[in-house]
Amino acid sequence: MTSQNPSTRRRYAVAGLGHRSHMYVDAILGDHADVAELVAFCEPNRGRAAVYTDLAAERGRPGVPTYAPADLEQMITAEHVDTLIVTTPDATHADLVARALRAGADVVVEKPLTTTAQGCRTITDAVAETGRSVVMTFNYRYAPRNSELRRVIASGEIGEVTSVHFEWVLDSVHGADYFRRWHRLKDVSGGLLVHKSSHHFDLVSWWIADAPTRVYARGGLKVYGDTSPVAREMAERDAAAGLPPRPARGTGSADGTRGWEGRAGDRWALDLRADERLKALYLDAEHHDGYVRDQDVFSAGITIEDNLALLVDYERGATLTYSLNAHGPWEGYRVSVNGTKGRAELEVVERGSVELDERGRSILDPSANPGAWEGDDVRPFGDRLVVQKHWRRAREVPIPAGIGGHGGGDAILLQDVFRAPVEGPRHDPLGRAAGYLDGVRAVAVGISGNASLVSGQPVDVADLGLGVSISVPPPAPSLDPAGATA
Repeated sequence: MTSQNPSTRRRYAVAGLGHRSHMYVDAILGDHADVAELVAFCEPNRGRAAVYTDLAAERGRPGVPTYAPADLEQMITAEHVDTLIVTTPDATHADLVARALRAGADVVVEKPLTTTAQGCRTITDAVAETGRSVVMTFNYRYAPRNSELRRVIASGEIGEVTSVHFEWVLDSVHGADYFRRWHRLKDVSGGLLVHKSSHHFDLVSWWIADAPTRVYARGGLKVYGDTSPVAREMAERDAAAGLPPRPARGTGSADGTRGWEGRAGDRWALDLRADERLKALYLDAEHHDGYVRDQDVFSAGITIEDNLALLVDYERGATLTYSLNAHGPWEGYRVSVNGTKGRAELEVVERGSVELDERGRSILDPSANPGAWEGDDVRPFGDRLVVQKHWRRAREVPIPAGIGGHGGGDAILLQDVFRAPVEGPRHDPLGRAAGYLDGVRAVAVGISGNASLVSGQPVDVADLGLGVSISVPPPAPSLDPAGATA
């Protein structure tokens, strides 16, 4: 990456000022302020822009200008932007990334890279034309538990990978949230197969150093939406209690204790007034663009699935069986990797149950309420990686402690985002830094899966016309379990 400005600090602009962008803004103004400078925002909503300009001023960076998306090129030129960080809704990524590259900036983009095959072609064409850098922020690669599984596989301890089973469970707090905001519309988010599962498909390609070739998918909307059995049961119960139909949104009583429309303790509802940050970013700003953040998860108009199952073939012969459930009673994932010499199993519990606070509201952040999960011996919070070779006893692989969100991966990711050498990513035997080709591989599975859901048939990734080869080079020399090359 080459800088446009002669100082030692790279100049960053952030496009899209929702909740996720806070991590990057905070990093630029905080831990990485010695190498990064915040010079502009790109955001159409004046309310959200004001939240972030006020935040920047409080952190010692007053007067950060805000540009409209239509003025992206002008912003990059006028503010001498070296790198644009893209945290906008998924369907807008391809256009913004390509325009920024052609305007002379490198790009850091939140997953997913894009939502369609055409979006992949748009970005790959711009990369080929400009030669500029696109960094994907696949933070789950940096979580120590996922890094350790990568190390085990790369060491050759379990031999050549033959199959992977990957089950991800989103609970009824986190999972439900995708069905009340813009993610509920497939033409905006690509559905959970693209928006959420691109994390998981990237992990698999990275773990086994391979690329997907064929995808068969099944799934549907089975719990959320206005026609599900859950919605019908609640409608019948509400009618018997003399309550009106469910309102279109969840924000209700000022203190959040009674839900809304008289429904005491409605655990499916989100009251934006109960969270100061969500209130400022969305409730107080919605009059600028009409975006409603707290739609009812049992309302009409949802076009994404909440239950998904995939069968994915990879170039060198491995097969992935994958499932995603967005309404579980707990949250976490299980991965089993079968090899010619043995098997590795990773189990992660991110939240053992959905607990309620003193007001009857679901607790969103376990780290903010650590006592809520104490005493759960059946499904305790934590992770465990077990490896077993043929004719051997199983051994547990120690997992180092992480720092920050996403399983301890965010803080390490930000080091690579803001402190990568000018000539490119630093040497990492695990290859955690991700570029746009990794992003294309990840969304290729989800895009193929969405096509398979429509046709009912398997889809060959090659038929998507992604505009670039996604084959993975042969693996580097093996790593032993301690990290040394074999």
